[in-house]
Amino acid sequence: MAEDRSPTVLRIDGGREAGIRRYFRAISAIVWKDLAAELRSRELMSAMLVFALLVILIFNFALELSVRSVETVTSGVLWVTFVFAGTLGLGRSMAIEKDRGCLDGLLLVPVDRSALYFGKLLGNLIFMLVVEAIVLPLYSLLFSVNLFDPRLLLVILLGSVGYSAVGTLLASMAVQTRTRDMLLPILLFPIVLPVVVAAVKASNAIQQSLEMATIWPWLNLLIAFDVIFVAAAFMLFDFVVEE
Repeated sequence: MAEDRSPTVLRIDGGREAGIRRYFRAISAIVWKDLAAELRSRELMSAMLVFALLVILIFNFALELSVRSVETVTSGVLWVTFVFAGTLGLGRSMAIEKDRGCLDGLLLVPVDRSALYFGKLLGNLIFMLVVEAIVLPLYSLLFSVNLFDPRLLLVILLGSVGYSAVGTLLASMAVQTRTRDMLLPILLFPIVLPVVVAAVKASNAIQQSLEMATIWPWLNLLIAFDVIFVAAAFMLFDFVVEE
């Protein structure tokens, strides 16, 4: 028997679909705006890359490690680089929006403000992944270690998602203050610590070629934190930008 759908139901469904399309178009427009602005200025990526490369070079010359020692410290060195370069990028990303007056304009767009959050989250995540894609081969070259394990790449992706999710929310909060450069790390590091610890532990287990039974609990923890942090930031973002 054919389903009977009244014109009212069809109009409601059509309106809902149009709203969803408009929501995702807003997200993609924000991401594209960030990417286009960065391609023109290269202000954000250059700062993140220079910082990350300096950290790697300092570790390279400061640590005289054996092959076994390299496997032990690699996960810690990598995540120190990712965390500090990511924090620099998060702070600059929102500061640029604030200084240019773009943030106020984005908040006036007639779309749910969570679209702004997800757009900035995806933009920050892309910048962080680009930096990581450059750091990994450089680290492999300097320390003679293979980092192109699919499991390790998955851990880096999951850790970057959780870090960007929390960082985007807190950067939106800190950018409203005069001490934003100092306030963001103070707020961010304690909250994101579970993600970083889980990512370091999982990366270290992979580098030491441990069994998946040892790695899965850390991966599950990373996934759980990612879901929790994205959901919490989604619910809180509107209140943060209102303040």
